[in-house]
Amino acid sequence: MNNSPLSRYTVLDLTIARAGPAAVRLLADWGATVIRVEPPPQKDRGSVTGRRRGADEQNLHRNKRSLFLDLKTPQGAKVLRRLIERSDVVVENFRSVVKARLGLTYEDLKKINPRIILASISGYGQDGPYSERPGVDQVMQGMCGLMSVTGEIGRGPVRAGIAISDTTAGMFLGQGILLALLHREHTGEGQWVHTSLLEGMLNKLDFQAARYTVAGDVAIQEGNAHPTQVPMGTYRASDGLVNICASTHKMWAGFCKALGAEALLDNVNYHDPESRLVHRRQLDADVEAVTARFTVAELVRRLNPAGVPCGPIYDIGQAFEDPQVKHLRMTRPAGHAVLGDLHLVRSPINLSAFPHPERFERAAPDPGEHTEELLREAGFEDDDIKTMMEEGAVT
Repeated sequence: MNNSPLSRYTVLDLTIARAGPAAVRLLADWGATVIRVEPPPQKDRGSVTGRRRGADEQNLHRNKRSLFLDLKTPQGAKVLRRLIERSDVVVENFRSVVKARLGLTYEDLKKINPRIILASISGYGQDGPYSERPGVDQVMQGMCGLMSVTGEIGRGPVRAGIAISDTTAGMFLGQGILLALLHREHTGEGQWVHTSLLEGMLNKLDFQAARYTVAGDVAIQEGNAHPTQVPMGTYRASDGLVNICASTHKMWAGFCKALGAEALLDNVNYHDPESRLVHRRQLDADVEAVTARFTVAELVRRLNPAGVPCGPIYDIGQAFEDPQVKHLRMTRPAGHAVLGDLHLVRSPINLSAFPHPERFERAAPDPGEHTEELLREAGFEDDDIKTMMEEGAVT
């Protein structure tokens, strides 16, 4: 991957859990040299993602190398300083007091390397009344309001089925790092980039957030129906469920004509978007009376050519076996010395000048797998490495 867009950059990954590693994965997938600095086993802060050879961590940490390092020892601090001198980006998710204690604030790092970019991710932000609280995805889904608009009407809050606040914050931090690298190209200056799960999710609420901040509307649960566009939602077919969007005038007309339901076009309650929204409950019932006469496949085949978005509702296995997904080749193999070829989900970004490689460069490393290799690359002699190992600074 020497010719990849980020191949000239070196990134130190000091993070645990999911959000920080997801940000680093974006950089690793596009060629950055990533050194994952992990605490020795006896001082491991723990992982929420399971064992390193499991599917989750393999997908999260591919294209990285791993170094065991005890940052609290003098020799560990010396190694870290050497790595910072040679790096472009340091990514971390320590609490503020821990950053200060370990000498990992931006003010500390820029004394070592004025061009360094420090990228920080947290639950609630770097300051403020909740800044020292631990932040996890489920708690954040509830606190940002997402759970209040997810689920069926009146059934109580429901979490999204993925770690959406972790991956959202990770993507935003990755974008922030790229912005900081672009800025450094022009100025030579590093900077501190940070975001949080809370900031990421409040932004991710998007139009639901704007409904409140602009108009004072507090959204509620609408189940599988869209909160403002009608008809759009999940409807029953003769053999299952299907998602349909027919909310514009053109799509509504296309829906009615494609399924032989022209009588609905003459209903005065459905003549314009505002009327359809007011009468949405009856409209949804009328739409489902039509869709129930067709199979899912028939609805997909009739409605999409009519300009009406329509699709089946898959489980995850069916999604990856769909012909379009197969065409997009959303997985690539990563060769693992013990586990063999692992099929991992590739980056969704497509660059015409940099086609996706046929294989990932490396599977996720076992913790500490590259300790000696990375120390030698950083300029430490074998005797130095032996001494650090004897003192427990590295493993």
